[in-house]
Amino acid sequence: MTTITLRRAALPDLDTLAALFDAYRQFYEQAPDRAAARAFIAARLRKSESVLLLAEDAQGRGLGFCQLYPTFCSISAAPVYILSDLFVMPDARKTGTGRQLLLAAERQAHTDGMVRMDLTTARTNLAAQSLYESLGWTRDPVFIAYNRPIAA
Repeated sequence: MTTITLRRAALPDLDTLAALFDAYRQFYEQAPDRAAARAFIAARLRKSESVLLLAEDAQGRGLGFCQLYPTFCSISAAPVYILSDLFVMPDARKTGTGRQLLLAAERQAHTDGMVRMDLTTARTNLAAQSLYESLGWTRDPVFIAYNRPIAA
């Protein structure tokens, strides 16, 4: 059985996080770009713009991560987290790592005074949907998500 350690990540974890974030982006069909991944994560950490949770094995190898962005819900008039990124390395899947990251994110949200966490996932990501629902996440029956690219 794999021993998994979960903790809030910091700048000393940048190389591990960059590798995981680059793999995450590739999962969503982006070209490999470790330098861009490193720069993006470094900026989030330096500016305290997100909370990154890191899962490691007993040897300190990065197994996965979760990234939470703080924002607000106007209707609730309260702070919420957007669970933007959740990724587990392919060889660490089905070990409970994703589940543990989600539970750690929930604890972090509670500690930070958030009233809710929101996330979106690909319609085809059935494994993730099953995991979310097994932990009590509910699919939004009311709202439809849209996005609009902004030209550079």
